[in-house]
Formats: sequence, C-alpha cells, structure tokens
Amino acid sequence: MFHTTTDEPARRASGATVPVLAFAGIVVAVMQTLLVPVIKDLPELLATTPSNATWVMTSTLLSGAVATPIMGRLGDLYGKRRMLIASLSVMVAGALVSAFTDALLPMIVGRTLQGFAMGAIPLGIGLMRDMLPRERLGSSMALMSSSIGVGGGLALPAAALVAQHTDWHALFYGAAGLGVLSIGLTLLVVPESPLRAKGSFDLPGALGLSLGLVLFLLPITKGGDWGWGSPTTLGLLGGSVVVLLLWGLMELRVAAPLVDLRTTARREVLLTNLASTMVGVAFYVVSLVLPQLLQLPASTGHGLGQSMVVAGLCVAPLGLTMMFTAPVYARLSARYGPRTTLILGLLVIAVGYAGGLGLMSAAWQTVVTSVLLGAGIGLAYSSLPALIVGAVPASETGAANGLNTLMRSIGTSVSSAVIGMVLADTSTTVGGVAIPTMHGFRISFLIATVAVAGGLVLAFFLPRRRPAMTTQLRASSEEDANLARAEQALRGFRGRVLGADGAPVARARVTLIDRHGRRAGATLSAGDGSYALAVPAEGPYVLAARATGHGPLAHAATHAGDERPVDLDLSLPGDTVSA
Repeated sequence: MFHTTTDEPARRASGATVPVLAFAGIVVAVMQTLLVPVIKDLPELLATTPSNATWVMTSTLLSGAVATPIMGRLGDLYGKRRMLIASLSVMVAGALVSAFTDALLPMIVGRTLQGFAMGAIPLGIGLMRDMLPRERLGSSMALMSSSIGVGGGLALPAAALVAQHTDWHALFYGAAGLGVLSIGLTLLVVPESPLRAKGSFDLPGALGLSLGLVLFLLPITKGGDWGWGSPTTLGLLGGSVVVLLLWGLMELRVAAPLVDLRTTARREVLLTNLASTMVGVAFYVVSLVLPQLLQLPASTGHGLGQSMVVAGLCVAPLGLTMMFTAPVYARLSARYGPRTTLILGLLVIAVGYAGGLGLMSAAWQTVVTSVLLGAGIGLAYSSLPALIVGAVPASETGAANGLNTLMRSIGTSVSSAVIGMVLADTSTTVGGVAIPTMHGFRISFLIATVAVAGGLVLAFFLPRRRPAMTTQLRASSEEDANLARAEQALRGFRGRVLGADGAPVARARVTLIDRHGRRAGATLSAGDGSYALAVPAEGPYVLAARATGHGPLAHAATHAGDERPVDLDLSLPGDTVSA
C-alpha cells in the first residue's frame, strides 16, 4: 500500500530526468572498478601486506551490498530523490576521505562510504517508475539498470589514464567531482516522487540483514586468503545461515518489513533474483580476466603486453555496448517481453564466453569479446528491473529493486572469490612473481559459461506475460484487481489521469461508456495516475473521469485495436472532445 505526499509540489519528469538519473547510476558504479588499474600496486602504495590491501576493494563491495535494500526501503518511505541525494553525498564524503590519505584504515573507511552509494541504482529505477509514462518506462529502466555495468566498464580506461599519468589520489578527486556534479543535476532536474509507502523503517530488520550479509560476503571475498576450510571461513558462513534464517522469521512477523519475503517468494521475483546472481557472476569474470591478460608481458608466452591505458580501452567496449543496448532492449521487450529479452541476452553472453575461449591471442580479439559480452550483459541487465517492476506493488519498487541489485552484488562477490582462487591455484612463478596462466583464464571463462547456463534454466521457468503487461503499474489490492482484469483483455484503453498542475491524480474514478450511453466498465486510477480498462467489443466509447477536488472530464475515443495511451487531463473543460 502507498499514499501520496504533499511535502512539495509534484513536478512531471522532464526530458533530462532519465539521463541525469542514468548519470548518477554510472557515477556510483565507477566506484567498483575505480582502483582496478592500480590494484596490484596497492600494497606498496598503502605500505601494507597484499591480504590487508584487498580490504580496500572488499569494503566497497560489502557496504554496497548492505546499502542497496536499505536505501531502497528508505526511498519508498521518505522519498527516493531525497535518498538518492543522500547516497551521492555519502559517496562524495568517502571519496574525499580516500583522497587525503595514504594510510590503510582511513582508506578502508573512505572506500566503505563510497560503496554505500550503490543504493542509487534501485532508487533511480523507482523514480522512473513513479514518474514516467509507460511508453518511456521500458527503455529508461533498461538504461538505469545497465548503468551499473556501463560505469564499471567506462571507469577502467579513464582510471588507467589518470593512474598512469598523475598521482593515484586524483582518482578520488575525480570521483568526488563527479558526485558533486550528479547531486547538482539531480537537484535541478529530478522531481521528487509523490508516492510513499505506508509504515515505518524496520531498523531491527536492517541490522539483521546487514549482519547476515557481512557474515556471508566476508568469507566469500576473503576465503582465498583465509583458506576455504579454515575455522574462520566455515564459522562465518555457518553464522550467516543462522542469522539470515532468524532474520527471515522475524521479517515474516513484522507488519512493515524491510523486505517483504512473501512478495520476494513469488515465482517471478524469486527466479529473476536468482538469474540476476548468475548475470553478476558473468559480468565480473570478464572484468577480472581481460585486463590481466592484456597487461601481462608478452615474454610470459600468453600475455599481450599492453599498457594500462590500452588495456582499459580494449575493455571499454563492454560498457559502451551496454549503454547502446538500452534502446534496442526497449524495442525487443515491447514486442517479445522482458523474459524473452533476458533469455536472448544470456544466449549472447554464452556465445561471447564460448568464442572468447579461442580469442585470447591478440588485443583486437579481446575487443570482439568485450563487444559481444557487453551486448549480452546489457540485454540481461535491462530486462531485470522490468521483470521486478511487473511483479511487485508500486509501494515496494525501491526495496524490490534494491534486493535485485543486492543479488547482482552477491554474484559479483562470488565471482571475485572463485575466479581469484582459480587464477591463484593455476598461476605459475616467473622470477619469483606468481602470474596467471592461460589455463586459468580459460577455466574462468568456462565458469562464467556454466553460470550463464544456470541463468538460462531459471529464465525459461519465468512465467510468460504479454509485453504490454510487463510494465503495468500496480499500487493496492483493489487497484491491482482492476488492472489485472484489464490485462486479461486483448483490447482496451490505458493512460493516466492528470490534474491541473500536470501531476498524476490517484484514485480518480474512470468510467467507460459505450455508444448507447451504458456503462461498459469502470476503475480507479493508481497512485501514479495510471488506469487500464478492457472493452467488451470494438467500437466508439467515451471515457469519463472524476476525482475529488477536480472538475469532471469526458473524452471521446474510438477503439481501433491499438494500444496508444489516452491521458485524461482534469484541468481541461468538461466538454467532450474528439480523440
């Protein structure tokens, strides 16, 4: 359930809203790969051991995983734009902390704060759902979802260029500058969503989930250093199982839980989240393997001997292709639905990894692999929010997408741990230095292929839906029932009810009148003003809308079997007009 708020006047999304939100997503995703070009030098730069230096990467991963569902829920309760700005502000603070230090502990603190900004991805998706018309929603959510990969891919060459020619602290100054720019653009362009979830913030649930995730992800990311059979690793994994089980039992008893586990257990939501984990595994494998392969000296026999910058440029098509895939996804999804698009994306990823097994002997071959994988991962990532949004109420969009982003983070965490272990176990020593082997790279690609195969199996079990239904906006049980009945018809009217200020009007009564003046159907508009009405037969109809505090409106329209939206503007005079 949800309600609207009048904390500030609602503004309609402008044409710049989607690019600004996507830019925010790219900025926070940059944090994941910002230090990849200098990761091998971190022990020397921070005057510490290699095992301690890995915490600079691990801390960001852990805080990002914890923050995504929490910030999503806070956005549903108190305003998604407000929480988006808070996430970006914490990231800027963290970047500045890291920029001013060469010590390990302050660096870890700064990196932890930077990872906290990962909650911006589900918050951006939630804002899009609340504000955008359905015809723009698919491609916009696809771009926002892909930003997590776009930012990670584009950060590699940019960070490599900065690290190679300037002091490495400039990376953090640049990240802080991007964060400030994103905050400014968000304040100027992005309106606050009028939708609010009912209830209060589940603090015990947030603490329980955070503890469970840390206990799970910590041994996953550090198991290679501690030993997978060590008491510490096994103890933490066992503790995570106990904590998460107790957390789940508690969430089922809470009136307003942090995560609605009953909704999460729905077939479509559960399978989508599990498939997200597989896509996360596949995405991180290429990010770990190709830069190392490109930078290894040619004297090793399999390294390609490229500079840090060239290696980053060769991998950059991964992010660029993901960005350009969003409009392609929108067309495919509109025609075939996000389930089919997810399957297609996974198939492309499988082809990319299978072909990549034999494309590791030249720099141009890694570019081909990056393009293929970028296209596949872009399609898969773009499909995920549409599947989630189509299966949960509007009041749970932020939390549900936060959980989905968390599942991707778990996939990247598992990928990092497993691939790191594989490359370490298959490495060879040259001049006293352990270097990865081609055998290890190929095993890594095979692991990614197996993960993709698992994702395909999960995707095939997703329920089929008509494409036009997949972005249908739901809000409450009564409105869900009305919209569900409309979705069962092949023909009907859909659109939004708008007020005098252009804001959506919730719970407006929309009545369908046939040519004989008889009522043919009626419904209530959802919280974002959307409505859908089935028609018993093709022919001319009149749509009448009425809401408290607004004048009535009658809008004549002839149904011709198409699905063009019919928006009802209650600021217009009440005279009937031709459609």
